[in-house]
Amino acid sequence: QVLLVESGGGSVQAGGSLRLSCAASGSIFSINIMGWYRQAPGKQRELVASITAGGSTNYADSVKGRFTISRDNAKNTMDLQMNSLRPEDTAIYYCNADGVLRTFRLFSSWGQGTQVTVSS
Repeated sequence: QVLLVESGGGSVQAGGSLRLSCAASGSIFSINIMGWYRQAPGKQRELVASITAGGSTNYADSVKGRFTISRDNAKNTMDLQMNSLRPEDTAIYYCNADGVLRTFRLFSSWGQGTQVTVSS
């Protein structure tokens, strides 16, 4: 009922930048919180950054000062600007959104993931 589509992944050298985008569509009444998660090979999925509808943000310690999350509530989109990328940032990045459908039921949806590869 809610589709999340990520874009913007790719390969970059250490110190470079990438910008990820996520667009949500479907029978959405409101999105309470959106977030980016990542999963590296052999590791558990972890929260990278999240942002509430009011604009409050939360970052993993490993990305603070390097990544910036933002969203457009009117368009149901979210971006992640990633600067000073490191090889350890290499992972599949997933978009997540939690909110309310037009039927007033809650939802939690995930995107299909986008690969980010940082070479040293």
